[in-house]
Amino acid sequence: MTKFTQYGLVLVGALTLAACGGNSAVLPEEHDGTIDPAAQSEYETVETTPVEPVVDPEAWKADPLNHPDSPLQARVIYFEFDDASLTEEARDIVEVHAKYLAANAGQNIVLEGHADERGTREYNIALGQQRAETVRRMMLLYGVASTQIRVLSYGEEKPAVFGHDEQSWALNRRVVVRY
Repeated sequence: MTKFTQYGLVLVGALTLAACGGNSAVLPEEHDGTIDPAAQSEYETVETTPVEPVVDPEAWKADPLNHPDSPLQARVIYFEFDDASLTEEARDIVEVHAKYLAANAGQNIVLEGHADERGTREYNIALGQQRAETVRRMMLLYGVASTQIRVLSYGEEKPAVFGHDEQSWALNRRVVVRY
């Protein structure tokens, strides 16, 4: 590139910046807040209508799966170490989902079983499967059709928390309900 071309590009860039920037912006005229008498009648004849809310609170009731206060938001069921039985809290979560599914025959779910990292890969896959099957059986007792439920086990492959302590392991021993 020749020096002439380089100087030209620098000059064009500088002129562009000068044209876009600066303090030469046009400011609106000062206004004292009064209405021009000629326009006064125009403001008096305008009718206002109430503004509709953007989100209708009743719409949340129509879809409890997406309502933040719905008990259906609890979609993770935790288990004790090396155990596939449901705790009392877990039973309450399963019951809420089962009743919803029984009332909504067109709705399907996937129950994803998980385990912590302790144990062999094969053992953890089997334990995750047992946990998901325990949730499935309880849902069937509440009248959910077997065709609405799919069971899947990830074992230790998809941890919720990466860590090698009891708190991390407790969060990884779970069944996740996916709609």
